[in-house]
Amino acid sequence: MPKIDQIKQLREETGVSVSEVKKALEQSEGDSEKAKELLRTWGKNLAGKKASRETKSGLVESYVHPNAKTGVLLDIRCETDFVAKNPDFKNLAHEICLQIAAMDPSDEVSLMTQPWIRDASKTIKDLIEDAIGKIGEKIEVKKFVRYEI
Repeated sequence: MPKIDQIKQLREETGVSVSEVKKALEQSEGDSEKAKELLRTWGKNLAGKKASRETKSGLVESYVHPNAKTGVLLDIRCETDFVAKNPDFKNLAHEICLQIAAMDPSDEVSLMTQPWIRDASKTIKDLIEDAIGKIGEKIEVKKFVRYEI
């Protein structure tokens, strides 16, 4: 049986529900690293199951670089308005805007394969799949525009 402190720590690190964290720790026999890997795998599996769902809600996120010469508009979608207002979803949108401003992807497909600027071991697709596992809804980047002077 996992200890409360271990469950709390992993919950804070991953943002995944307490019940999922507890289940992952039980299956990994208390090994936090193995539990994290299980949670990532479950998140990717969940993303695959959600792929056929329709994204009817979302938000338009904007970012202007402090030099005021680069800006991004991002149309990112989810299934419900409730999730569109979720701080984790809003943070994901902001992170993707930063990625677009920094890396200037040519389209949505190339964006998904780019290494994330904050952690090169993850791609943007991985970042979105992690968010899907945490939030529980399909998320997709519909389109974006990057402006530069």
